Amino acid sequence: MDSTGWVIVIVLVALGIAAVLAYAAWQRRRTTSLQQRFGPEYDHTVAESGGRRPGETELLQREKEHAQLQLRPLPTESMQRYKTEWASIQQRFVDDPDDAVTRADDLAGRVMAELGYPTESFEGGAAQVSVDHPEVVQRYRAAHGVRSESGDEATTEQLRRALTSYRSLIEELLTDGQQRDSS
Repeated sequence: MDSTGWVIVIVLVALGIAAVLAYAAWQRRRTTSLQQRFGPEYDHTVAESGGRRPGETELLQREKEHAQLQLRPLPTESMQRYKTEWASIQQRFVDDPDDAVTRADDLAGRVMAELGYPTESFEGGAAQVSVDHPEVVQRYRAAHGVRSESGDEATTEQLRRALTSYRSLIEELLTDGQQRDSS
């Protein structure tokens, strides 16, 4: 091979290496961005999806679907009604913790629905809430798990943790609904 042929080969190899390095850098930036945006939800999704690539694809798909949602503010009357209902649920916990957690789960679903999140399936709603509230969605899943997995077998401590998790979610959603109203 003459010197021109070698130059062409070297240039092609260099371009190939540069392309691979650029792609790897782009993937690292995307991963870092998703990790920062979703926090613990990133790890949960990667684990549930069977790896980094399918997990990141899932998170990117959530963002696309979320952009199509028509989220809306909560009317002042709804906001007040939900706050009053939440206070009642917390008081009820003393006498009937199981019922209080059941009511908290129902309230969370109704607030999500009124804001415009999908509620046809638990996981679908949780996935969309994770785009706006990745920190509390883990606690929401755990609380819902107490309802689903433990049933009547849940301890009072499990129910207490579930109720505090619902409180975190409901407070975030109500704050979000109020901020949507002022924007």
